[in-house]
Amino acid sequence: MQLEFDFTPLKVLIACEYSGTVRDAFLAEGHDAWSCDILADDTGSNRHIRDDVRNHLTGWDLIIVAHPPCTRLCNSGVRWLTEAPKRLNPEHHTAAEVAAYARMTDAQRLAFMWAKLDEGAALFSDLWNAPCDRVVCENPVMHRHAKARIRNYAEPVQSIQPWQFGDWETKRTHFWARGVAPLAPLYPKLDDARRALGLPADAKPVTRVHSMAPGPERSKERSRFFPSVAREMARQWGAQSMQQINQAKAA
Repeated sequence: MQLEFDFTPLKVLIACEYSGTVRDAFLAEGHDAWSCDILADDTGSNRHIRDDVRNHLTGWDLIIVAHPPCTRLCNSGVRWLTEAPKRLNPEHHTAAEVAAYARMTDAQRLAFMWAKLDEGAALFSDLWNAPCDRVVCENPVMHRHAKARIRNYAEPVQSIQPWQFGDWETKRTHFWARGVAPLAPLYPKLDDARRALGLPADAKPVTRVHSMAPGPERSKERSRFFPSVAREMARQWGAQSMQQINQAKAA
């Protein structure tokens, strides 16, 4: 369905992003878009705020939380809440944390895991409850302990695959959203994507994220978002948001 509206650029915050992928997609649509992360922007853009994003959550028309830290929130990590790992993954922790963890007792390590869960849930909670009419959070499926710690928790509104939007990859991605509708896939079925991309009938999406070799940059590279999904986020959610704002002005 074609949405009709007067174009007024949105003020858009892309939280927890340093690659600029989603930010630049909104900029390409003509919006006043900014990214924010504790890491420096990969491209050196002057539209990046290097800080704790919780200091910058007011004054936006749309907030998209692109890649919040999810290690302790997602289902794949729930097992460490009953039996802590013997060592920390250096991709997800500081060198000081890794060193301190190595000296801890089993009980202290388990307490550390729960403390990290609390930190991650608090961040997600603050972002999900940001003072903005339209908020979208991207994350893997959460376990019950994480859900219980998030204020006003709601289940994700949709689950997508990158190939549904033209990125020939497989990585199940979930969106929590309020104020905007779920994204409409360009290619709902795998055969649709194959035909659109000119691929053989037996072609399978690549597993780039899961196949990355270990290394100091692995965690950073795994968090890079999908350009085609980002373009549709900017196009669809940008249009929805502008329509809502124009309708409110006309009411």
